[in-house]
Amino acid sequence: MIVQVATLGPLGRLRAPGTWGSAAGLLWWALVVRQANARGWHHELFFDLLVVAAAVFICGVAAFMIGKKDPSEVILDEFAAMPLVFLFNPYALSGKSSLLIVLLGFLLFRLFDITKPFGVRALERLPGGLGVVMDDVLAAVYANLALQAVARLWAAL
Repeated sequence: MIVQVATLGPLGRLRAPGTWGSAAGLLWWALVVRQANARGWHHELFFDLLVVAAAVFICGVAAFMIGKKDPSEVILDEFAAMPLVFLFNPYALSGKSSLLIVLLGFLLFRLFDITKPFGVRALERLPGGLGVVMDDVLAAVYANLALQAVARLWAAL
């Protein structure tokens, strides 16, 4: 059961599983997490942190059960990190260009998750589930900062 959750069922076995996990996380953000933001940013942040903490535990157990440090089929880490891309970003929530901002956020997250710049790769060396999840969390933070900059520039034009 733990492995099924960590792989998001069959999604972890598809080609480019990290992209599928990110897409599922984007859908999760759009349908569920955004609703937490309606109550205030602190609700969304708390909710995001709870999901990340659960992902650390689940991904760590699943990696142990599979017998690999960071199995590619375990994609709950991308799923849990994806909503962090849009945290504190009002441009992703409304406006005529919000769809473009959301798509750009998805692409930026995939870029930072795949290329692993500026210490992202180093986080993979953390033990257990921390090593599986925290590199994706930092990639989401970088994507968030880049998206904030682009969105603000876009709004200023």
